[in-house]
Amino acid sequence: MAAVCSAGPCDKMSNSYRAAVLRLGGWEPTGSDLVSSKLCAAPVLTQKLQLALLGMSTECIDPWTGGPQGQALSPGGQYGALASGSCLPPSASASWSLPRWRAYLAAAVLCYINLLNYMNWFIIPGVLLDVQKYFHISDSHAGLLQTVFIGCLLVSAPVFGYLGDRHSRKATLSFGILLWSGAGLSSSFISYQYSWLFFLSRGVVGTGAASYSTIAPTVLGDLFVKDQRTCALAVFYIFIPVGSGLGYVLGSVVAELTGNWRWALRIMPCLDAVALVLLILLVPDLPRGAAEKEEEVAVGPPRSSWCEDVRYLGRNWSFMFSTLGVTAIAFVTGALGFWAPKFLFEARVVHGLQLPCFQEQCGSQDSLIFGALTVATGIIGVILGAEASRRYKKVNPRAEPLICASSLFATAPCLYLALILASRTLLASYVFLALGELLLSCNWAVVADILLSVVVPRCRGTAEALQITVAHILGDAGSPYLTGLISSVLQTGRPNSYLQRFLGLQHSFLCCTFVIVLGGGCFLLTALHLERDQARARQSGKGTLDSKDVASRNTESQGLLSGTSTPAEEP
Repeated sequence: MAAVCSAGPCDKMSNSYRAAVLRLGGWEPTGSDLVSSKLCAAPVLTQKLQLALLGMSTECIDPWTGGPQGQALSPGGQYGALASGSCLPPSASASWSLPRWRAYLAAAVLCYINLLNYMNWFIIPGVLLDVQKYFHISDSHAGLLQTVFIGCLLVSAPVFGYLGDRHSRKATLSFGILLWSGAGLSSSFISYQYSWLFFLSRGVVGTGAASYSTIAPTVLGDLFVKDQRTCALAVFYIFIPVGSGLGYVLGSVVAELTGNWRWALRIMPCLDAVALVLLILLVPDLPRGAAEKEEEVAVGPPRSSWCEDVRYLGRNWSFMFSTLGVTAIAFVTGALGFWAPKFLFEARVVHGLQLPCFQEQCGSQDSLIFGALTVATGIIGVILGAEASRRYKKVNPRAEPLICASSLFATAPCLYLALILASRTLLASYVFLALGELLLSCNWAVVADILLSVVVPRCRGTAEALQITVAHILGDAGSPYLTGLISSVLQTGRPNSYLQRFLGLQHSFLCCTFVIVLGGGCFLLTALHLERDQARARQSGKGTLDSKDVASRNTESQGLLSGTSTPAEEP
């Protein structure tokens, strides 16, 4: 121990290196304490720092001997295992190992929570007519209800992305579940005089949902790699349409059974409590890039600042264009998800198949039908998209964005025909609406796989947050309100009839067909940059340095080992 201290690291290391050593030992460096006996009292920690500077695994250090694995310095100034080559870099030996059954169990829990997350998103649209009647709000104000929800989600997403990249993801997810379940339960007790408070509570639910939507995909990405990751993401994203559809079904069924729509909001917290317990017990708090370490790909350069992460993502064209494509999908699904049940209800009234809703409990048949369609087409669509991506990638490395572009281009005519034919035959409208939802659902797992393949692990939480933020700002944050606003404007000066309400919604929906075509174009642009950005992400993920960086680090590290390092500039 004395030999290590007298060799010189205490005197010749810069303050930044001394601080690093102290932090490794569990001490927080403060001023003059940087050069103290604390440093010399921990020679093994000094050796850990030296090995870390060489890019070697600290697991090769034996803390009960004078050096790593109890061996002496080699002529090159390295300890036994390091000198012999058996102490390998992190990229060659996994520093984290999780049994496969644990990974599958954790993925199942994440899928269950994702189901509940999207049920909370769409439980209000399932009882929208009752909510409008209870709070006496128009179409434009009803659309604003979803806009507040999404607005709070998008404001919170960057915060949770930052926390997810730097702090415990498990703790952040637990906080989010508590937040959205508590706000949802409390909103069920708000009286009609305080409609603004109901709007506020939906915003808090959106804030809680942001934590899960931002962080959960990155946790799943650290459980699996390659084809396993594609399959896991496919299953995970199946629960977006499934949860959305079940939200409609649960809201409408509970409202019909109890005669009070607010009971739908009181059931969800019970399911959320189960989810929280499962998360705490069964989902490990994974190191970032854990699965890639097992696949001999390290997590990349050291932790950077949030601004540096954003600059990196801004130069990643595959990420940027795919985010715009996701925004188009969010715009259409947001408008459809919020207004489609009411549109179908009013179409049935126009056809004489449904009595208008006045003072009695509004009918729930259309929410049930639309919810069932959403669940069925969502499951089939996500599986089709993921399987097509898995197979097509073997012959075309640009398969993922091309599949997304093709599905969006095919969605546009289906959606257009579903809207136009609703005034003539409801059956044809349902058929084309189901086809449109099926094609939209093909994208969920594929776009997530694109993001994970072009972004280095250390930035994935921030990337998810930024993608969610942009998609919601330009997508489903405004589309429900915009659709309701256009509908209200088109009805201005016309008789207040169900025919005019139906026509107003029908015409306001037409803008979605143009937006979805723009989204397809964005994915075509993604295909142009995909291979280059994937190669850069793999190169950065391996932490490859140029020759000057390697030489500099080796020189500095050898100096520390020998006690003759060149003094660095003092901070």
